[in-house]
Amino acid sequence: MASETHDMASAAASGLPGAEPMHTADAGGMPQLDFGSFPNQIFWLLVALAVIYWLLSRIALPRIAGVLGDRQGAIAGDIAAAEDFKRKAEEAEAAYEKALAEARANAQKIAGETKAEIQKDLDAAIVKADAEIAARAAESSKRIMDIRDGALAAIDAVAKDTAGEIVAALGGKADTSAVNGAVDARMKG
Repeated sequence: MASETHDMASAAASGLPGAEPMHTADAGGMPQLDFGSFPNQIFWLLVALAVIYWLLSRIALPRIAGVLGDRQGAIAGDIAAAEDFKRKAEEAEAAYEKALAEARANAQKIAGETKAEIQKDLDAAIVKADAEIAARAAESSKRIMDIRDGALAAIDAVAKDTAGEIVAALGGKADTSAVNGAVDARMKG
């Protein structure tokens, strides 16, 4: 077959009758550049472009537009949800700060009330202790006075007995009323 093609090409080149020019790959040109097939190529090019346009406009582009719309809606929804969560977080933070401030105020109030109550109890305990101390001091003062009076009486009695004994030891007779009068006079000053 290769020899027949070569023979026909030689016959066509030699100009023999009955030999038609044949377009082969060996002819040395590209079929797309053959000006004789341009109208056919242009027709099929327009048909292919029309089919591609129809496929794109009816099937591919609506699907792409739908996907893009869905994505845009999802993005907008996510942004709105994020803003909502942000707002809720800010509200929660404000509520937390408010509750914390109220808790601190309540704690300070309770601490103040407890301090006042403790101070009141302390003041009452101090007053009670002062009263007990004053009562004990008065009782102790009374006892001291009693002891002092008892000691003075005892000193008086001892002085009178001692004076009587001294007078008797010196060889005199001691008059009890005279000894008592002399000791009383000396004790008074």
